[in-house]
Amino acid sequence: MRCQWCHNPESQEVGVEQVFVQRTLDGKTYESVLTFGRWQLSKDVMKEIEKDELFYRESSGGVTFSGGEPLMQADALEELLVLSKEKGYHTAIDTSGYAEPAAVKKVMETTDLWLFDLKLIDDLKHIEFTGVSNDLALNNLETLARAGKKITIRFPLIPGITDDNDNLKSIALLMKKLALTRIDVLPYHSIAKDKYKRMGKMFLMEGLKDPDEGKINEVKDFFIGQGLDVGIGG
Repeated sequence: MRCQWCHNPESQEVGVEQVFVQRTLDGKTYESVLTFGRWQLSKDVMKEIEKDELFYRESSGGVTFSGGEPLMQADALEELLVLSKEKGYHTAIDTSGYAEPAAVKKVMETTDLWLFDLKLIDDLKHIEFTGVSNDLALNNLETLARAGKKITIRFPLIPGITDDNDNLKSIALLMKKLALTRIDVLPYHSIAKDKYKRMGKMFLMEGLKDPDEGKINEVKDFFIGQGLDVGIGG
């Protein structure tokens, strides 16, 4: 996906990205290279994860694999999930759902919690604002729900894009259909703007204001009224 409001544009490409930057100081121009991403073996990633083992034990927490889209690297993700479960860690995947069904099935049994993004139910709007159809994501969500997996829906609240009544009602109806009860509302924020600038990428949400507390509570109250368990952020 290429969500127009994406907060992590550095995670959209599969490989390492390098950006050449020019800076001027005292009339002199200096060039430097910014590198985004690095290749690592699963065992090296696990060494980083294990550093926080004490916190997992004391908080009953665990490890969440996010991105971007972690299912883009399903084989490595499967390795990390298996290693995490061997250590007794709770595991979660934060996903857009835009992945091949085989990738979802590959990691289904080693994932304790699915944090699943639901942005737009209308397919044409989904294509307009993310660049892809939502068919694949919705099919994967249904597969997980039918399998009885623990799922939290994550809803990005983007003013003027995802917050219209039709979309809110459609999300609530889909959750009821799939017997899902938990939704986290994620209010838009513009802190990624400087990141786009550093990467030389266009920031498409220029001028969009963060939703105010009144709007956030309005959306929260709507979902509560639909019988859902609602959180803000997360």
